[in-house]
Amino acid sequence: MSSIANVQELIAKRAASELKGPSVVNLGIGIPTLVAKYVKDELIHFHTENGLLGVTDVEEADPNLVNAGKLPVGEQVGAAFFSSAESFGMIRGGHIDVAILGALQVDETGRIANWAIPGKNIIGVGGAMDLLVGAKKVIVTTSHLTKGGKSKLMKACTFPLTSTRSVDMIITEMAVFSVLNEQLVLTELMPGVTLEQVRKNTEAQFVEGGFSS
Repeated sequence: MSSIANVQELIAKRAASELKGPSVVNLGIGIPTLVAKYVKDELIHFHTENGLLGVTDVEEADPNLVNAGKLPVGEQVGAAFFSSAESFGMIRGGHIDVAILGALQVDETGRIANWAIPGKNIIGVGGAMDLLVGAKKVIVTTSHLTKGGKSKLMKACTFPLTSTRSVDMIITEMAVFSVLNEQLVLTELMPGVTLEQVRKNTEAQFVEGGFSS
């Protein structure tokens, strides 16, 4: 899985395997948008915070419809449209079962930074802060390393935190971690990856629990 596209698809496919219907799932910007193509369960309904419940894979996209990342999306039969205010009411009211988010950094307690890079213009805060507060389960999908080869799983985030809530799961192209009691627990090695590679490329401390490879 050498190319960026292949790495992203690998992560998205693994994240899709965590979804079970019936459930309402919000997909964040980046890798999360790829998850829908690997989900065939008709009882999983994708939500976007700009006001659509019943989002379908981008391969079925309507150029007149976009998600929160301004990418064209399709609509399921029976999809519902509503205002952004109502959409955020769903999020804050605890009606989102799973949120899948991207991250710039993750600290060793499972808190993430994904909305701002110091010194760079902020395009918009988006809905990640609300999703971290309101979603019942939060899964992070991210590459394990930055473009410069540094670990994104850090002892402490150097970018502004998105929320004080820890996420529930982190999926990279190297490994899968659960977050238990604000501690990262290695639960799975991705195909072709060794434990030594994960140790070498992870700055954050983690527990080497019972994991599969």
